Amino acid sequence: MLRSMFSAVSGLRNHQTSMDVIGHNIANVNTPGFKRSRVTFQEALSQNMRGASRPEAGRGGTNPMQVGLGMNVGTIDTFHTQGGLQGTGRITDLAIDGEGFFVLRGVGDSHLYTRAGSFGWDGSGMLVNGAGQIVQGQRFDPITETWEQEITNIRLHGEDQKAPPRATEEITFSGNLAADGDRYIRSITIFDNLGRARDITFTFTKDEEGEQQWTVEAVWDNLVGSEGKAEGKIIFSASGLIQESTLETTVGIDGFDNELQLDFSAVTQYAAKGESYMELTQDGYPHGDLVEVSIDTGGVVTGVYSNGSSRPLSRLALATFTNPEGLTNLGHTLFGDSNNSGPAQIGLAGQGSLGSISPSSLEMSNVDLAQEFTDMIITQRGFQANSRIITTSDELLQELVNLKR
Repeated sequence: MLRSMFSAVSGLRNHQTSMDVIGHNIANVNTPGFKRSRVTFQEALSQNMRGASRPEAGRGGTNPMQVGLGMNVGTIDTFHTQGGLQGTGRITDLAIDGEGFFVLRGVGDSHLYTRAGSFGWDGSGMLVNGAGQIVQGQRFDPITETWEQEITNIRLHGEDQKAPPRATEEITFSGNLAADGDRYIRSITIFDNLGRARDITFTFTKDEEGEQQWTVEAVWDNLVGSEGKAEGKIIFSASGLIQESTLETTVGIDGFDNELQLDFSAVTQYAAKGESYMELTQDGYPHGDLVEVSIDTGGVVTGVYSNGSSRPLSRLALATFTNPEGLTNLGHTLFGDSNNSGPAQIGLAGQGSLGSISPSSLEMSNVDLAQEFTDMIITQRGFQANSRIITTSDELLQELVNLKR
């Protein structure tokens, strides 16, 4: 008689655990990066009333007689399925489309893992989550132009606030020197090793002795004399295409380490009613200030500067596990590795099953309200049924007591 009551008590207690898990799931239906859980039950131990007997000559065997003693919680599983991605428009909001986890710095050299990518820059230039834990990744070395292999804090360093200048190495000419013209002047600003602006003026003069030949004179910074001037020839074919250029490419400007390359390959000589035109472009720029930081699908943090240049600064590290369901839930949408999760396998976005990063997005909770409400009804009915067992058992005990009257 009392066994049924104790079994019902175990059912009440464990259905309450199931309701606790369902309530936790529903409470976090709008929590970015949250992963839902479920409860499974298993039968408790059974009491043997009679053991099984084997068949003998002239008599068959008998099955065991057992009375169950209720139920227990079998597992509480965490579902690490992909949640939906929601755009936020915030540059530092990141979502993972794949199986990876963001890596955060824990206590000492330990790491924590999360799918919630609501990050931002703190006062010291660290990329952190809402609790101040620092996002981990690799640093780009601008000198060697290689990625450092050490996993360290994602941070905007002092040198990241400025972009160094680049000396002009090449000037490209594109346009047309009118076959029926005689003289054309065009200027361009270039930059030296320190980012100082230097002006070069090119004067194109049609040679009298050759219809397909022009003299080109380059003068920089309005200087005169051999050190501030270079001269050469441009020769066109009969079809108006460039055939040869003899202008010296070593123009000898102070502050330049390399020869200044002049590219006339896109210049033509066609009839144009005496009106020439020319577009000049160069590949140098002065120093610049950091104006924007962007993050791409590969997790690369790129600095964009006021001089129009950009360069990678860092890239985020991602982690995956052999058994992600074995991770320890530490709260605050953070996970830690455990004995059954396997060690973290650190990699980069786009590698294997780690997935890619969606900038300006957050991964929403993977809680399915329809599933949760269905589980809630099942749990409620199970709880009610177990309470009825207790009520009925109590009535039977009452009848037993009444036998004395």
